[in-house]
Amino acid sequence: MTETTNDATTPCWIYRSSKKDEMYLYLARQDAFEDIPEALLKRFGTPLPVMELELHPDRHLAREDVNKVIGNMRNIGYHLQMPPNLVPDLYDGETI
Repeated sequence: MTETTNDATTPCWIYRSSKKDEMYLYLARQDAFEDIPEALLKRFGTPLPVMELELHPDRHLAREDVNKVIGNMRNIGYHLQMPPNLVPDLYDGETI
């Protein structure tokens, strides 16, 4: 796959965090970590490659708006997907 970008598709490399479950970085260029702020990389940990794909406006992503991802990658070189907000069910003991 080439690293060129046109209006129809945007190449994308996805990395998962070694420190935080379900946190992902989407990069416009393979291994382009120089665009990532140092503080973010420190918190993210070692980026572990997950997949490479082509993004386009009609593509469905499980947890992200593809247009937002494409916009962030074109404008700042990356997109950060945060883990979902999980709300645990708390058990307070027996109810009457």
